Formats: sequence, C-alpha cells, structure tokens
Amino acid sequence: MARLGGVREVSANSVEIDGLARFAVEEHNKKENALLEFARVVKAKEQVVAGTLHHLTIEAIEAGKKKLYEAKIWVKPWLNFKELQEFKHAGDVDGPDGGASSFTSSDLGVKRDGHGPGWREVPAHDPAVQDAANHAVKTIQQRSNSLFPYELQEIVHAKAEVVDDFAKFDMLLKVKRGSNEEKYKVEVHKNNEGNFLLNQMEAHV
Repeated sequence: MARLGGVREVSANSVEIDGLARFAVEEHNKKENALLEFARVVKAKEQVVAGTLHHLTIEAIEAGKKKLYEAKIWVKPWLNFKELQEFKHAGDVDGPDGGASSFTSSDLGVKRDGHGPGWREVPAHDPAVQDAANHAVKTIQQRSNSLFPYELQEIVHAKAEVVDDFAKFDMLLKVKRGSNEEKYKVEVHKNNEGNFLLNQMEAHV
C-alpha cells in the first residue's frame, strides 16, 4: 500500500500519464482560451489522497515555443472523477539562444544547439539539482564509516553541463554530520536513464 499523502516518482512514459497530461493541457486550453499543444511529459509524481493526485511536468508548445508547465490532476477512478487542480507555467525549454532561466530535466540528454555544451550556473532549487545533491550526500554517507547520518543543509552553488548522453552537475554542498558542518565539492553525473553517479567528491575547507 502506498503511504497516504506521500509523493512518489512514477514513470512519465505510461499511457495513463500521457492521457492525464493531454487532459490537463485540454482543460487548461478550455479554461484560459489558450492554444497549447501537448509535446511530452517530462516528469511525473503521484500522491495518494482520497484518490490520486498526479503531479506532472509537461512540455507543451505555445506559439511555436516549447514551454514547461506544472499540472496537478486529481483522479478518483471509482467515481470516474478527474479534475485539473492546477496548471502553471514553469519556465521555457532551452532554445539555441539559451534564454531559459532554469535548467530542467528535459535538458538532460539534449545537446545544446549551436553553441555546444558548456557549464552554466543553475538554480539550487531546481528538482534535477536537488536530486543530484541528495544522491551525492547518500553516497558520501555510504562511503564514510560515520555513525552519524549526513544531512544536506544547503546547496551553496550549482553548475550543470549537458554532454552527449548525460548531464554533469558540479555542486558545493553544505552537509551536517552530528554537530559538525562540512562542505563538499562534488560532481554528479546523470545518464539518460535518469541514474545518478557521484563521480568526484572532495572536502572543501
């Protein structure tokens, strides 16, 4: 049984999720008189409430530009009930001009157009960055023999680079172990299957 109220990641590629995303875009278009065109689901999570609350990150095309939207869809299958709870713009998908502010999961595995790959600053609150940081802390914990758990306190700064088939995150993390605060410089790779690998780490004074 899924824990009530807990949010968990689910596959973004299922027929059910695809249908829900299309429903979300259609509902949004109806409500807002918009002309969004569904492209794909970038990320999907679900939360068990009275029914299931699906949290989807959707890529859609508006006036020829790819944009990201966050949608929440509440489903109670036994009542044939489906409702779009929220639909909001969550940033643009990078074009060749690099105009988007956020580094998103949809960038992973996508080669930069024109300019080739390169490191750039990314916001610490980006979900892809947070996932990478959590993986790094977990790996540091596994490699150390510490009795105290390592806790991620802060992502001090983060950079990302997209190469052929994976993304690299270069981060400075502030972690807490017992009463000590430590900083680690880490490089985490994320391949196009979505798996993380801590490639380098060093204690940062």
